[in-house]
Amino acid sequence: MQVLAIIGGVVAVGVLSVLLVLAVKIVKQWERGVVLRLGKVTGVRQPGLRLIIPIIDRMTKVDTRIITYVLEPQEVITRDNVTIKVNAVVYFKVDNPISAVIAVANYVGATVQIALTTLRSVLGQSELDEVLAHRDEINKKLQHIIDEQTEEPWGVKVTVAEVKDVLLPETMQRAMARQAEAERERRAKVVHAEGEHQAAKALGMAADVISAHPVALQLRYLQTMVEMASERSSTIIPIPLDIFDIFRSLRDRGNGAVAPRLESREYEESAVGRD
Repeated sequence: MQVLAIIGGVVAVGVLSVLLVLAVKIVKQWERGVVLRLGKVTGVRQPGLRLIIPIIDRMTKVDTRIITYVLEPQEVITRDNVTIKVNAVVYFKVDNPISAVIAVANYVGATVQIALTTLRSVLGQSELDEVLAHRDEINKKLQHIIDEQTEEPWGVKVTVAEVKDVLLPETMQRAMARQAEAERERRAKVVHAEGEHQAAKALGMAADVISAHPVALQLRYLQTMVEMASERSSTIIPIPLDIFDIFRSLRDRGNGAVAPRLESREYEESAVGRD
């Protein structure tokens, strides 16, 4: 009898130990425990040491941290019939653990599949220039559409959906390079034309000044000759120039410094004429 009592006590202690192990659950800080009692949800257990009824209760732990999932490259045909390959990444987390457990069998896989479908759909409705130039708007649209389909029914909040890279065919890359080169040439021609227009205006103003002061043209001739002489060039350009006309113009304007020389020259010319 004592032996049976000892064996019974050992069995009882073993059973109690097993039941205690099954009843004690540790929920980590980043987890939430969804408890099902006889198949029905009874609540969510917060982080810490938690007790459940063995065999009757069943706890499913849900990770509430942000999950990062890199979507596999997708070939997409844009609205302007250009085939591109895109890489994208999705960040999401569980906001409602009960919905994530009972509403969908695998919330991670389901969210990824919706992200892939939405990515192909959104890029298919966009043109290539929009995909390349307005990446932020496309990312916001992706995040909004995916979040609408996952947050309310599954309790999964999509925080970020972003297109990482866009791979273009080589032919399209060359075409875009030619387009960019043509655009730069167009801008260069426009700038050159604007410069010619401004130069023409400046030359017109200079012509007005020269027409009002004819001596300015003669002085410009002299300045050009001085510049050519300073360059030690062997090229000589004959310019019809009467230096005495310049002196006469200066005398007429009241410059008395050259008047004596001019008068002496006129005297010599008149003397030669009399001879």
